[in-house]
Amino acid sequence: MQLTANPIQSLCIGGGGTAGWMAAALLSNIYKGTAIKITLVESPDIATIGVGEATVPSFMAFLSSAKINPKEFIEATAGTFKLGIRFENWYQKDHAFLHPFGKIGRSLDGHDFYQLWLKTLAQGNVTRLMEHAPAAIMAEQHRFMVETQLQNTPLANYGYALHLDAVMAARYLRKIAQLNGVMRIESTVNSVALDQREHIESISLADGQKVTADFFIDCTGFKGLLIEETLNVGYEDWSHYLPCNRAVAVQTENAGEPPPYTVACARAAGWTWRIPLQHRTGNGYVFASDYCSDDEATQTLLNAVEGKLVNEPRIIPFVTGKRKKIWHKNCLALGLASGFLEPLESTAIHLVYKGLVNFIRQFPDKDFDPLLEQQFNARMDKDYLEVRDFIILHYCTTQRDDTDFWRRCKNMEIPKSLTEKLAMFRQRGQLLVNEEDLFGASSWYSILEGMNIRPQKYHPLIDALDGAKLALSLNQGAKAIREATLRLPTHGEFIKHHCAVK
Repeated sequence: MQLTANPIQSLCIGGGGTAGWMAAALLSNIYKGTAIKITLVESPDIATIGVGEATVPSFMAFLSSAKINPKEFIEATAGTFKLGIRFENWYQKDHAFLHPFGKIGRSLDGHDFYQLWLKTLAQGNVTRLMEHAPAAIMAEQHRFMVETQLQNTPLANYGYALHLDAVMAARYLRKIAQLNGVMRIESTVNSVALDQREHIESISLADGQKVTADFFIDCTGFKGLLIEETLNVGYEDWSHYLPCNRAVAVQTENAGEPPPYTVACARAAGWTWRIPLQHRTGNGYVFASDYCSDDEATQTLLNAVEGKLVNEPRIIPFVTGKRKKIWHKNCLALGLASGFLEPLESTAIHLVYKGLVNFIRQFPDKDFDPLLEQQFNARMDKDYLEVRDFIILHYCTTQRDDTDFWRRCKNMEIPKSLTEKLAMFRQRGQLLVNEEDLFGASSWYSILEGMNIRPQKYHPLIDALDGAKLALSLNQGAKAIREATLRLPTHGEFIKHHCAVK
């Protein structure tokens, strides 16, 4: 049998911003040395939205895959480190908890740590679950150290991500991509032409140029100029589960040393974020227009911020959901062009990276086997649904009933997939999570414990372990984590000595 190839030779990325330049930087590194030519077209008139300036730990994997030096990236983007998210006023007013990155505790004889902790809890042990999460204690104490220095220590299971300036990040990634040979064209897309198969053949630009390519990546934002306005894939609206549909954003000067975590504070009709960078702080209010006007939201945000304003507040409308197909024919959508989930768990950049990873796995040739497209879309559907359900979890488990918005959240119908997961957890603390899920069991435990939801019982096989010895082991482990944390430099000291912005 003779094997034949019909390889793709050209890629065109429509749109820049974080998504476009992430795609350009990663793909140009992956396909360096091949015949694939990559062109990126970005409009000089469209600014990066830059709402989500926080990431999750998978972003560190993106930097590694694109062969980007993390230290240089942090210096170039005024970045800070993120050990998790602090949630304020979600369960009830004046109540706070942390969702830390990394793992909580260590398994014993194959038993999940959470089950071990439940048994000691039933016997009167008073350690908080978060005392066994290294990232949580590091965040509480505002301490930080890179993972290479923490191997073989009680803190080894922690995880971290970055806060970054989205405009600076796009600029840095553009430099990396162009060094890898990506051609940049600064112009606006005027029209899109299809071939006989109704694949995208070319895009015509405002300056008269025409760009042809074998495959197109749509990074044109909410508009979805290629995937939606041209290929008409349709949009799956999830507003009935997540009613927030607008955000107001503003930047402020730092009012103190930046903490190593994002703050998400529940408000009357949504929640505000605070994302600390080295040179400023990003702030915003995600809200539901059914319960709050733009003026009310803006005033709520301005009352909540710390430090002087750097810019004027701006309103960003959105519709929660995703494209019915993220890859269709010879077009892949990334970033806002593929869908939007509110930035409560900082998942936007992760979904860009996951889209790229899945696309590289299913990378087509010019024959465009529809099976590759189907497999890709099925995987991305799972990723989006997983993130959607995890965000809904924060709302539907609230005990707040002080506003119409929170009463709606408390009593709303939730997806069957989430209902089943919560039912299993409430029985005896077990969770069904997949290896490729962004949010592992420790993340679910963090939110559920923070929202005061505990199972009725623990797994019966845990009774094979000696309860007294187990409690002693957990108490010693919590003590070791705290003592190791207090030996670390503060977050601010670490940045100052290792990766301060230039």
